[in-house]
Amino acid sequence: MSEQHYSTGASAGTLRGEADVAEADRLAPVLRDVHTAIGSIVLGQDRVIEQVLVTILSGGHALLMGAPGLGKTLLVNTASRVLGLDATRIQFTPDLMPSDITGAEILDQDVNGQRAFRFLPGPIFGQLVLADEINRASPRTQSALLQAMAEHRVTQGGKDYILPSPFHVLATQNPIEQEGTYPLPEAQLDRFMLRIPLDFPNRDAERQMLLQTTGATTAQAPTLLNAESLLAAQTLVRRLPVGDKIVDAILSLTRALRPEDPSASSEVRDAVSFGPGPRAAQALMIATRARALLNGRLAPSLDDVIALAEPVLSHRIGLGFGARASGVTVEALIRAQAQTII
Repeated sequence: MSEQHYSTGASAGTLRGEADVAEADRLAPVLRDVHTAIGSIVLGQDRVIEQVLVTILSGGHALLMGAPGLGKTLLVNTASRVLGLDATRIQFTPDLMPSDITGAEILDQDVNGQRAFRFLPGPIFGQLVLADEINRASPRTQSALLQAMAEHRVTQGGKDYILPSPFHVLATQNPIEQEGTYPLPEAQLDRFMLRIPLDFPNRDAERQMLLQTTGATTAQAPTLLNAESLLAAQTLVRRLPVGDKIVDAILSLTRALRPEDPSASSEVRDAVSFGPGPRAAQALMIATRARALLNGRLAPSLDDVIALAEPVLSHRIGLGFGARASGVTVEALIRAQAQTII
């Protein structure tokens, strides 16, 4: 099958002929229906739903930031149902142990009286894992997620156990100023493709929520995809072409937010203690492709870069003490640099 390119200049991806174009055309309405189906249950969170779907289509993990009661658990359960994935939940608490997440070996005895160790998988062995209130657990327990998120496997008793495919972690985090919370290590924060803030719904959405959730029956979303079709969509996302203009915009934006880079402004050098690494640029590149496919397009645009810059980059930038004391925010810095570059 002949290769077909869809951008001028060097392309970061290649659609392999008419079959891929037809598959993208077939997926576009299905993905719109997925977004609509989740939005009919999780009300007033369209932006959050889009960014969660971008994360999943990109093959990544997301960190959901927000106060309790905004529907984070409902979002994960609804998304798993609509996408046809097996969902599990881990409730993080201060006394949670790493083996409570990954699983443990137990001494088992068969009918003949023979004893042997058997691995009992933990709740991490799901396709869509809700890590609820992840910053309530100790750093030791938080780090148990790191290998699983990075390598899609866990090690127990010297043996590797492969996690299901697809595998995605949607973690929720309470505001860090609340008591009894532990900041996530920088290495683990970098493993989350997007950090997604949740806000309270507007009045109309909250009114609809009251009417929909306090009756005698509860609405159920349909199942529109399955694991196999989702994996095929993730593969297609990585084949979408990215034009030189988009690649240069991603590079310029991420490099401009590093204080040691010559292209950084004086504002960035004064405020930022460490900037986004190469993994941030990789994540932004893949996420823009996923958003393009989600919106029925065969290639990302600058609008995709602007829309995803904050959720992809904000948790990968550290502010100095002086900047924090002066009220400088990472989001404001990203917006300012994006306007300058893009």
